[in-house]
Amino acid sequence: MEETTRTLEECLASDDIVYRATQIFDALSDSTRFQILGVLVMGERSVSELTEACNVTQSAISHQLRLLRDRGLVSSRRDGQRVIYSLADDHVSALIATGLKHAAEESVS
Repeated sequence: MEETTRTLEECLASDDIVYRATQIFDALSDSTRFQILGVLVMGERSVSELTEACNVTQSAISHQLRLLRDRGLVSSRRDGQRVIYSLADDHVSALIATGLKHAAEESVS
């Protein structure tokens, strides 16, 4: 099956694509969710590892992971009784890296 690459103009003309993109950026707009994704850039983690790294409750991490999973930004797999989370794909890693680099440039000005 051949993958189709859409142009920016084609993507902007699609209400569905624009809506999905805004949902991604909405998910990135929360500092806890952004921090979770930032930790996952460094590798897959369990809920307890994310709780420790982000310094928030397990309940809050689980709630945010559910939203991130629904938006297609993270995926999960079972490892015995634990659930291990990772980034859905390299695009998510690129979004996080770009956002952090841009913020770092802004703070130097």
